[in-house]
Amino acid sequence: MQFLTIQRILGILLGLFSFSLLPPIAVSLFYQDGSTEAFVSAFLLLLILGIVFWYPVRKYRRELKIRDGFLVVVMFWVTLSLSGAVPFFLTQVPEMSFTDAVFESVSGLTTTGATVLTGLDGLPKAVLFYRQFLQWLGGMGIVVLAVAILPLLGVGGMQLYRAETPGPMKDSKLTPRITETAKALWYIYLTLTFACAVSYYLAGMTWFDAISHSFSTVAIGGFSTHDTSMGFYNSAVIEMVAVVFMVLAGMNFSLHFVAWRHRSIRHYWGDSELRTYVTILAFISVITAVYLYFTHTFASPWSAVHQGIFQAVSFGTTSGFTTADYYLWPGFLPILLLMTSYIGGCAGSTGGGMKVIRVMLLFKQGYREILRLIHPNAVFAIKVNNKALPAKVVGAVWGFLALYVFSFSFMYLLLMATGLDIVTSFSAVTACLNNLGPGLGDVAVHYGGINSPSKWVLCIAMLLGRLEIFTLLVVLTPAFWRR
Repeated sequence: MQFLTIQRILGILLGLFSFSLLPPIAVSLFYQDGSTEAFVSAFLLLLILGIVFWYPVRKYRRELKIRDGFLVVVMFWVTLSLSGAVPFFLTQVPEMSFTDAVFESVSGLTTTGATVLTGLDGLPKAVLFYRQFLQWLGGMGIVVLAVAILPLLGVGGMQLYRAETPGPMKDSKLTPRITETAKALWYIYLTLTFACAVSYYLAGMTWFDAISHSFSTVAIGGFSTHDTSMGFYNSAVIEMVAVVFMVLAGMNFSLHFVAWRHRSIRHYWGDSELRTYVTILAFISVITAVYLYFTHTFASPWSAVHQGIFQAVSFGTTSGFTTADYYLWPGFLPILLLMTSYIGGCAGSTGGGMKVIRVMLLFKQGYREILRLIHPNAVFAIKVNNKALPAKVVGAVWGFLALYVFSFSFMYLLLMATGLDIVTSFSAVTACLNNLGPGLGDVAVHYGGINSPSKWVLCIAMLLGRLEIFTLLVVLTPAFWRR
């Protein structure tokens, strides 16, 4: 294990992350909101720590191995999550405990959107901006991680495309170098963010809210600058703008890259994962809208339709924005929306959940087993984009599902052991493991009222979900540390 190289990378990470506090400092100075000192102190502290870690080993350069790569990825998220908590902990308004500060930071960087804060409308502008900016940085980190880094380690949803299958991304590699790939993804991410911010502004938001919400929309994060989230604006136009960009951000960013490079959108509908993704969102939207109308939750058909579409897309992409008290909606709708988050976005997107490609392959595998019962001697291949998959791909998906279910069950029981009720425990783990945010019961509105041990368990759930289970668990196994 190249510990000195890893220490050097840690120092660089801390130093770079400290500069992410400069925009909130500028916002604080512009609005004179009284939080400048906290952000400046956090900036100096993280910068000095970064230099302390980096300087003694600045000349130590060794090639990283696979195990080092796993450790660097996990360290990246854990270190930045703790670093991101520093400004929250130092601010006077809001006054946050260390646990709450870490929870808010982890939630932001993993783009979960679960919050412990209330009274958002009265918080300093810099704090509001910082929360949104954390999600935006986390979203970009997710895309680069999923598309450029995890495939090299042999894990992650994009592995099904680029390393183990003859799918579209195997035939249309982004770029030959990770740095070039990351740069290309940055351009796409920035373009989507800019377009989203301008669209929000034209739809009626202030520039501050438009920029802030563009950060959390493109990152599929769900943080808002208002307690009532998107419901604050009471605008169907703003909600539909959000729907468009949530759907785009939930797509595989490699598809956006190919569209940008070839100046064509024809390949989008040729991707089976994208077709499944759009079909699922449309199906859930129709069910939600129809049920809302016929239960007289909304008087007019249009209100039921746009509320149903918005909430279905928000939960289906794991964004977590809300426009109404969805947890008070009748019948099975709250549970349906929550369960939709298990599917999540496409591989290589900023969305959470299990990823559409895995769910699609699980369904195909189940259907193949039914066909085998009917025709025992026949040979059935599982195909994606009309190309057969190797058996090891399906095996990897089943392994992922097993660890996913085990992780969920274990943390669900832990939360109940801390004293939370069944509904709260179930929905909290679901929302955090799928990087969704809003839950049911005591966490329907915010997570500030639950106990501290539960918050730490949920922090692990958010990291597990964001790192797609394998990456974090592999570092925790004894075999990983043996020579």
